[in-house]
Amino acid sequence: MRTESSIKNLLFAFGGQIVGILISLLSRLVFVRILTSEYLGLSGLFSNILSMLTLAELGVGTAITYNLYKPLAEKDNEKIKSLMQLYKIAYRVIGIIIFVIGVLLTPLLPHLINDMPNIPNINLIYILFVANSSISYFYSYKRVLITSDQKKYIATVYRYTFYFLLNVSQIIGLLITRNYIVFLVLQIIMTLLENIMVSRKADKMYPYLKEKNVNKLDKITKKSIAKNVSAMTLHKIGGVVVNSTDNLIISKYVGLNEVGIYSNYYLITNSITIILSQVFSSITAGIGNLAAVETEDKVYDVFKKVFFLNFWIFSFAAIGLFILFNDFISLWLGKEYIFDVLTVICIVMSFYITGMRKTVLTYKDALGLYWQDRYKPIIESVINIVVSILLVKKFNVAGVFMGTIISTITTCFWIEPYVLYKYALKQKLSKYLKQYGIYTIVGLIALFITYIICKLFKEVTIINFIIKLIICLIIPNLFYCLIFKNKNEFKYYIKLIKKIMSNIKLKIFKQKNKCI
Repeated sequence: MRTESSIKNLLFAFGGQIVGILISLLSRLVFVRILTSEYLGLSGLFSNILSMLTLAELGVGTAITYNLYKPLAEKDNEKIKSLMQLYKIAYRVIGIIIFVIGVLLTPLLPHLINDMPNIPNINLIYILFVANSSISYFYSYKRVLITSDQKKYIATVYRYTFYFLLNVSQIIGLLITRNYIVFLVLQIIMTLLENIMVSRKADKMYPYLKEKNVNKLDKITKKSIAKNVSAMTLHKIGGVVVNSTDNLIISKYVGLNEVGIYSNYYLITNSITIILSQVFSSITAGIGNLAAVETEDKVYDVFKKVFFLNFWIFSFAAIGLFILFNDFISLWLGKEYIFDVLTVICIVMSFYITGMRKTVLTYKDALGLYWQDRYKPIIESVINIVVSILLVKKFNVAGVFMGTIISTITTCFWIEPYVLYKYALKQKLSKYLKQYGIYTIVGLIALFITYIICKLFKEVTIINFIIKLIICLIIPNLFYCLIFKNKNEFKYYIKLIKKIMSNIKLKIFKQKNKCI
């Protein structure tokens, strides 16, 4: 049941995200043709500022989500109602706090931008960003119940349907009005509509949510949530500082134009990360359920399988990004929107190192391991800011990502798996580090082979890009198949694929018989 739910969630997520990427690329192309790159930079900068304001969330959502797994598995509707009531109150308060603090920060904008651009209504544009972020907390809390119940595919359908409608309406809005304000107002409308529709769907799926009689949470659950929230607050601070200060530092020390150029690289890496992360978000609820009913050995066995897949998909993606990044952006937007090779290397390294954390982070979220490494994010964020500011002066944009890489390797790289292996998997950290090293060496060899072959097609043309793309699709995956063909994890996925194909054939056969 867990595997089937995960696969269903995954297929819907993949399909939705692919459509999302295609419409995003078209929307960005229209955006840069109608508006300047400074608008892109402004968008990236304001998005980072708003990401920092999400500190107000304090990890409440994650802490409550963890506590939903057990009552969902046991069909304890009364406990679910109590948790969702707390979620509702917390998220509405958070939404209001974000809006108020966001508006109060408006006078600081000139101090965050090096060479203020000649863009009209900058304050209004910023407030619209604040409003969209604030609105996202109203009604959206019911989405987590659907995903925690291993039915994320339902939320995914709503997410990408409205995402598609948003981008289409924004493209039309830009073509007709050529006005960025209209672009942002459409975003607010679609955010509100999506949250309302998801909320109504949750009410239909779980009718007891409408019941007025809601019991107070028991003291044990309250204590668990409070403890996890206090730990998640530190995690939230660290995550926001590391992930949301890049554009602020680039804007302050390099320029808003470079923020705009980076936003295109970020659009691609973030889109790919979201696609690949669906593998892990689709199984989080399943892992929470697994840990509640299975032995530690079973949980560790599944971890190894997921980590193997984690390496395969993120290393494969990193190889493709390294080789194709600048060619794609040159063909898509133009050569004036590309970074130098060193910056691209740093962006791809950051993508890979962050991506390789997915399995550990998924397990930590599913098992509620937030308290044990609560001080790690603070150390990480301090290292990130200090090193990024020091290196940006010498290496420009590349220096910012060097700071992110260094802060991740010195903290997250070993502390997160240490906590998981010690407190949940009951294994030695050396096993993880050894396997990580082997995977990375294999990935680097695959990169070298692929790069050497692709060097034969130097000229940036659509034909050469397609040839390189095919090479990047074939060579790394073929190499991995040869290297890992006798590995248990590889054999597991081959059996799983065969089983899925067999089920598909069986369903097709039954459908044909019905038609006859």
